[in-house]
This record gives sequence, structure tokens and C-alpha cells, in this order.
Amino acid sequence: MKKFAVVLSGNGVYDGAEIHEATLTLLAIKKLGADYSIFAPDIAQHHVVNHLTGEEMPETRNVLVESARIARGKISNLNSFNAREFDALIFPGGFGVAKNLSTWAFNGPDCKVNSDVEKAIKDMSSLQKPIGALCISPVVIAKILGNVEVTIGQDKATAEAVEKTGARHVNTTHGDVVRDSHRPIFTTPCYMLDADIVQIADGAENIVKAILAELS
Repeated sequence: MKKFAVVLSGNGVYDGAEIHEATLTLLAIKKLGADYSIFAPDIAQHHVVNHLTGEEMPETRNVLVESARIARGKISNLNSFNAREFDALIFPGGFGVAKNLSTWAFNGPDCKVNSDVEKAIKDMSSLQKPIGALCISPVVIAKILGNVEVTIGQDKATAEAVEKTGARHVNTTHGDVVRDSHRPIFTTPCYMLDADIVQIADGAENIVKAILAELS
């Protein structure tokens, strides 16, 4: 049975992991006959957003603790991740990727990436193991790996920013998956497009299928 490491960035689209993308990725992995373990870095969130009003709240929360809500408590600190124990690594989206796992939301292509996230990506890449990224997560892959083909959908400004990292952006629509020409890097746009939950499920399932096909 192939095993995925799934990295979350909190709990909730505006300040953490996108819950639909995270849950549907987990579902796709199990549905397609693989297994997963969930990880998140033990760090403070950049901020906390009221998901009803969209306003910032005067609170502090922890990315690992908040991600544990989605994981139903079964989650590990990302600093314990060992690339040799997994067949693939995958990142659901959500603003937490751009605010907690990196500073992309504030610095774009000049962003910094969390050291545990960077190590996980570099370790998997050095072993030539598949890495998947949904929604906005491909920006982190682009920042770390540079010369790689990725998609965030069709948003021109974000695509241009991605290309400033040295990556090449490929325009896509719902459910499309881009595989880099030279490395097993897989990306799909999900909620970077105006999508509904069925289209998110399609994207999550398609990227997991593509990764499993690579591993077969």
C-alpha cells in the first residue's frame, strides 16, 4: 500500500488549510487504495480570521493544533517527517500555505518558506519521490525547486509571480493536473478557480490518481 504524507497549514481557508481540499484529498487517497499520515509545523499562525465576517480576530492560534481539528487529532509535527518512510508528499491549499507555511501572501516570489516545509520538499525531491500541490500550494513548490512546471489555474498576476521564482506556469481548468516534464511534481488548481465542491473532489482525485500512476 502506497503511503502519502499530507501537510496541512491550519484549519480554514482564510488563515489555514482549505478544509474541502484537505478532506477530499484524504478521501481520494483512501478511496484509491493508498494510506496517509498527516503533518503540520508546530508554529504560530500568522493571524486568525473570523470566517463569518472575514475580519481579523485578536487571538493567537497554533498551526499544528488547528490542523489537528481536520486530522481528528491524529497528526504529527512536520519536524518528525522522514522522506524515506513515504511514497509521496502532498499539500492541500488554503491561505495558510501563503501565510503560515510561507510568507507568499506578503512577499510573493521573494517569500520565505518554513524550514520544515522546505526540508520535506527538498528531501522528497532528492529521492525523486512524487510531490503534489493543490490550489495556491504550488507557489511553495516553485519557490523551493525553481525550474519546475506548475499550475495555479488561470490567475494572471499569480502566474506571473510564480514565473519570477524561475518556474514555468501552465494555464489549466477544473480537474486538470500538470506534471513537470523532468520531475514527479504534480499540481492542480482547485479553488484558485471559481470552483464548486464537486470540481474540488475531481481535482483532488485526479492528482492522487496521477501520483499513484507514477508510483505503479
